[in-house]
Amino acid sequence: MSARTSSGRTVSRHGWAQAFVTVLGTVAAMGAVAALGLWAASAPDLPGGAFPQVVAATVVTAVGGTVKLSGDAGGLAGTEGGLAVVPLSVTLTGALIIGWGFLRPQRHRAVADAPELGGWAARIAVLWLLALLGLALAARHTFEISLGDGPLGDLGDLFGFRPVVGFAADVPLTVLIGLVWLAGVLLVSLAVSRDAPLPAGLSRFRASVRPAALAMVRLLLAAVVIALVVALVVAATRGHPVETFAVILLGLPNVAWLALTVGLGATWDGRVEGPFGLPMPQVLDEVLRTPDVSELNLGTLVEHDGGTWWWLLVGDAVLLLTVAFVMAALSPPRVRVWQHAVRLALALALTVLMICLMVRISARLGLSVLGIGDLGEGFSGEVLLTPRLWSALGLALLWGLAAGFAGASMARAARRRDGGTDP
Repeated sequence: MSARTSSGRTVSRHGWAQAFVTVLGTVAAMGAVAALGLWAASAPDLPGGAFPQVVAATVVTAVGGTVKLSGDAGGLAGTEGGLAVVPLSVTLTGALIIGWGFLRPQRHRAVADAPELGGWAARIAVLWLLALLGLALAARHTFEISLGDGPLGDLGDLFGFRPVVGFAADVPLTVLIGLVWLAGVLLVSLAVSRDAPLPAGLSRFRASVRPAALAMVRLLLAAVVIALVVALVVAATRGHPVETFAVILLGLPNVAWLALTVGLGATWDGRVEGPFGLPMPQVLDEVLRTPDVSELNLGTLVEHDGGTWWWLLVGDAVLLLTVAFVMAALSPPRVRVWQHAVRLALALALTVLMICLMVRISARLGLSVLGIGDLGEGFSGEVLLTPRLWSALGLALLWGLAAGFAGASMARAARRRDGGTDP
């Protein structure tokens, strides 16, 4: 909806009511996805009625917020823990909805004044800040760990200790990172949108930025769609549908984008120990469940499970060539082939950097009694997954240059067949 000023200029109506609906819809959708995923992962069975607080903590971590673990087991025992993981299904849901809500009032216009665009973004940011505060304050809970009826339970009865584990969001850090996340989503939305108005000073950059940004968004979404199809087939043919839907609703982009980087040749270091496991396909858990830190890459996957995983390499090549062709087709004819290659290489490197920062996992829980280390796999464990960042970025640059050159060459040939001209 829009209105006209006395000068005849069209101004979008995007006030506080529209901003409230946008933010409320985003938080509600993220909470619903998180709740369904946690329900499939049996989170309602957590002691002490912690399910609502765990849902809030999941939404907090989805926007980059920090949730700290804490524990107390009395003077004779100790607990320790840490958690760093981003449920990217929840993240992607929020990004798509808030991006759509931000762009919708600005449709069908060519140019917007910087104060007008900034004011609309500021309204959303203020309400988003309040939502983050509420979620961060709600994301806290403590509950007691049962020691069972074995020797460890007898020790607990003898010495009178009851391990208590809790979690709480870091409120200042959550608000800060959540606002940075929002700014990134709004900037990407403006970059990929064909209809979003920009201030006159920025409009000239649209032709160079939008094709590359749109190509990366399509690449990421295509990887998620492919992973979704595979997951649904697995759920229908191999059993464990509830567990599979938990992965879909909480970590499907984690799996898809990890696979994307592995197909490019990237290596991740990881380890799985104790009762915990990766919220990912079983084969990844098996590759990383070793005494020491292990490598996760195409080579180790093929060695563990035959040659099936080489399809990641083929799939990446097809996806990159496709988005490179579309990127070149959307760009003005005056852009040269080498410029397409450089732009795609830089865009892909930034995309891989984002994946490496958001897909990494670090989780640790330990319990000790009388100073004796971790007491068995039932009460301690570790999950670790970190990228070899510089090699991943180097490979992304090489893939981007090659795919950009090939895609632009094909687009140029198609343009000539259609009677177009090239510089």
